[in-house]
Amino acid sequence: MTKHHPPEIAVALAYRTGESAPQVVAKGRGLIAETIISEARSHGVYVHQSPELVSLLMQVDLDQHIPPQLYQAIAELLAWLYKMETSGDTLLSPHDQRAGIPFYPRL
Repeated sequence: MTKHHPPEIAVALAYRTGESAPQVVAKGRGLIAETIISEARSHGVYVHQSPELVSLLMQVDLDQHIPPQLYQAIAELLAWLYKMETSGDTLLSPHDQRAGIPFYPRL
Protein backbone atom coordinates (compact mmCIF):
# COMPACT_ATOMS: atom_id res chain seq x y z
CA MET A 1 0.00 0.00 0.00
CA THR A 2 1.42 3.38 -0.95
CA LYS A 3 1.06 6.35 1.30
CA HIS A 4 -0.97 9.13 -0.30
CA HIS A 5 0.31 12.67 0.24
CA PRO A 6 -2.26 15.43 -0.12
CA PRO A 7 -1.40 18.09 -2.68
CA GLU A 8 0.52 21.06 -1.43
CA ILE A 9 -1.45 24.18 -0.64
CA ALA A 10 0.07 27.65 -0.46
CA VAL A 11 -1.07 31.22 0.07
CA ALA A 12 1.09 34.31 -0.41
CA LEU A 13 0.37 37.45 1.59
CA ALA A 14 1.56 40.99 0.99
CA TYR A 15 1.31 44.11 3.07
CA ARG A 16 1.39 47.46 1.34
CA THR A 17 2.27 50.49 3.42
CA GLY A 18 -0.85 52.42 4.29
CA GLU A 19 -3.20 49.47 3.79
CA SER A 20 -5.40 48.27 6.63
CA ALA A 21 -4.25 44.63 6.51
CA PRO A 22 -2.20 42.15 4.50
CA GLN A 23 -3.87 40.80 1.39
CA VAL A 24 -3.85 37.48 -0.41
CA VAL A 25 -1.74 37.97 -3.55
CA ALA A 26 -1.48 34.34 -4.66
CA LYS A 27 -2.98 31.02 -3.66
CA GLY A 28 -3.30 27.55 -5.06
CA ARG A 29 -2.91 23.79 -4.79
CA GLY A 30 -0.57 21.29 -6.37
CA LEU A 31 1.65 22.74 -9.09
CA ILE A 32 0.46 26.29 -8.40
CA ALA A 33 1.32 25.90 -4.70
CA GLU A 34 4.72 24.48 -5.59
CA THR A 35 5.34 27.47 -7.87
CA ILE A 36 4.31 29.96 -5.16
CA ILE A 37 6.66 28.31 -2.66
CA SER A 38 9.50 28.02 -5.18
CA GLU A 39 9.19 31.67 -6.23
CA ALA A 40 9.11 32.80 -2.61
CA ARG A 41 12.25 30.85 -1.75
CA SER A 42 14.07 32.02 -4.88
CA HIS A 43 13.48 35.61 -3.75
CA GLY A 44 14.53 34.93 -0.16
CA VAL A 45 10.99 35.18 1.16
CA TYR A 46 10.23 33.25 4.32
CA VAL A 47 7.86 30.28 3.90
CA HIS A 48 5.90 29.37 7.04
CA GLN A 49 4.12 26.04 7.39
CA SER A 50 0.75 26.16 9.10
CA PRO A 51 -1.90 23.90 7.54
CA GLU A 52 -4.66 25.38 9.68
CA LEU A 53 -3.81 28.98 8.77
CA VAL A 54 -3.35 28.11 5.08
CA SER A 55 -6.77 26.45 5.10
CA LEU A 56 -8.36 29.60 6.51
CA LEU A 57 -6.47 31.87 4.10
CA MET A 58 -7.55 29.75 1.12
CA GLN A 59 -11.09 30.95 1.87
CA VAL A 60 -10.06 34.59 1.29
CA ASP A 61 -10.56 35.77 -2.29
CA LEU A 62 -7.49 36.68 -4.31
CA ASP A 63 -6.47 40.35 -3.92
CA GLN A 64 -8.66 40.71 -0.81
CA HIS A 65 -7.43 41.77 2.61
CA ILE A 66 -7.36 39.16 5.33
CA PRO A 67 -10.45 39.28 7.55
CA PRO A 68 -10.27 40.73 11.07
CA GLN A 69 -10.67 37.21 12.49
CA LEU A 70 -7.16 36.40 11.22
CA TYR A 71 -5.44 39.60 12.39
CA GLN A 72 -4.22 38.02 15.64
CA ALA A 73 -2.70 34.95 13.99
CA ILE A 74 -1.00 36.97 11.24
CA ALA A 75 0.22 39.59 13.75
CA GLU A 76 1.84 36.85 15.85
CA LEU A 77 3.53 35.42 12.75
CA LEU A 78 4.80 38.86 11.73
CA ALA A 79 6.08 39.59 15.22
CA TRP A 80 7.97 36.29 15.21
CA LEU A 81 9.40 37.03 11.74
CA TYR A 82 10.52 40.47 12.86
CA LYS A 83 12.21 38.99 15.93
CA MET A 84 14.01 36.38 13.80
CA GLU A 85 15.15 38.97 11.25
CA THR A 86 16.46 41.41 13.85
CA SER A 87 18.23 38.70 15.84
CA GLY A 88 19.91 37.25 12.75
CA ASP A 89 18.46 33.77 13.37
CA THR A 90 17.68 31.54 10.44
CA LEU A 91 14.05 31.68 9.36
CA LEU A 92 13.65 28.32 7.65
CA SER A 93 13.12 25.28 9.81
CA PRO A 94 12.93 21.66 8.63
CA HIS A 95 9.15 21.86 9.03
CA ASP A 96 8.95 24.62 6.40
CA GLN A 97 9.86 22.35 3.51
CA ARG A 98 6.41 21.32 2.16
CA ALA A 99 3.48 23.74 2.20
CA GLY A 100 3.33 27.18 3.54
CA ILE A 101 2.59 30.82 3.47
CA PRO A 102 5.12 32.98 1.67
CA PHE A 103 4.94 36.46 3.08
CA TYR A 104 6.07 39.41 1.03
CA PRO A 105 6.54 42.13 3.67
CA ARG A 106 6.32 45.10 1.30
CA LEU A 107 5.46 45.53 -2.35
